[in-house]
Amino acid sequence: MFAAAARYPGSGVHHPYLCGGLRQRDAGRTRNPARRSALTSGQTCKETEHHMTGIIRRSLLGAGLVAAAAGLGWWRWGGGAADVAYGPGERQVFDVTLPRGAGPFPVLLMIHGGAFQSGDKSDLAIPPEVLAAGIAVVRMNYRLSATDAWPAQAEDGLAAVVHLQRQGAELGVDPSRMVLLGQSAGAFLAVSTALSLVEVGLPPKAVVSLFGPMDFSTLDADMAKLQRVPVMGPADAAESPESRLLGYPVGENRAAARAMGPLGRLDRIREPLPPIFIRHGDADPVVADLQARRLRDAWLAADPSAKVDYALVPGAGHGGEAFETGKVSAERLAFLQAALS
Repeated sequence: MFAAAARYPGSGVHHPYLCGGLRQRDAGRTRNPARRSALTSGQTCKETEHHMTGIIRRSLLGAGLVAAAAGLGWWRWGGGAADVAYGPGERQVFDVTLPRGAGPFPVLLMIHGGAFQSGDKSDLAIPPEVLAAGIAVVRMNYRLSATDAWPAQAEDGLAAVVHLQRQGAELGVDPSRMVLLGQSAGAFLAVSTALSLVEVGLPPKAVVSLFGPMDFSTLDADMAKLQRVPVMGPADAAESPESRLLGYPVGENRAAARAMGPLGRLDRIREPLPPIFIRHGDADPVVADLQARRLRDAWLAADPSAKVDYALVPGAGHGGEAFETGKVSAERLAFLQAALS
């Protein structure tokens, strides 16, 4: 479990392509009123498309530099590799766990939670049933909001995928058969990364979203609808993990906060979407289960033909054993096998 300071605790768990989402912090730095208005408008624009392209290009370049330093940055044993560097930073590493047998293996890329400000790849339990099914597990770290503001986390999600694409053969995995999975804050990052890949024509085989926030602008309203008090305080507040991640209070620019997240981006996506598996506890005291329903509806609105496997987990809170064993585990495995077949 993560420290109580995290909004999204739970055991193991962006891409701002709108003007306001990334540029809110810049508004206070400009003396030009017109520029300040544009920066805080929350409207999408061509400039954000260029920003996305820039992130992709930087990720590709970074992966190339790491690959040039070659297998020197990681070590292998019979079951995989530890602390594979996908970027130059201390947090830009992932672990690879391989199943028994001959590869290359399809891969499940897992992203931990921790309110974007804490957590580690080691917090994520390696699903034994996934390995037994012949699927490799990659657990990644990413830069945290305490030291690196958004969009660092979005860049890291892409950079990890790109590194797997470039170095997959050496690592024993088949990156053309990849599923992204995230828990809590990691679910936000997994879905965001998947949408980025969709936008550049390289969609993953599927996405798994477990009890994650999907729209910062409605977190408080959704808890209020369910007559619940968020145990970690309001997301709208300036000191919330969401506001700290973005660099501005969510409550002061809801349009920007929505547009940078998965639901805002789904409003604008017209490309076919990969299958998605969504599970959320119906007694979650941290992130309202309405967020999962919103994700389901937005996914189908963007692509009515998409495969959506959605269910609430009766009596479950924010993470825990209910999501790692039993019915949810079996359903997740069946989903993975179908997506990777």
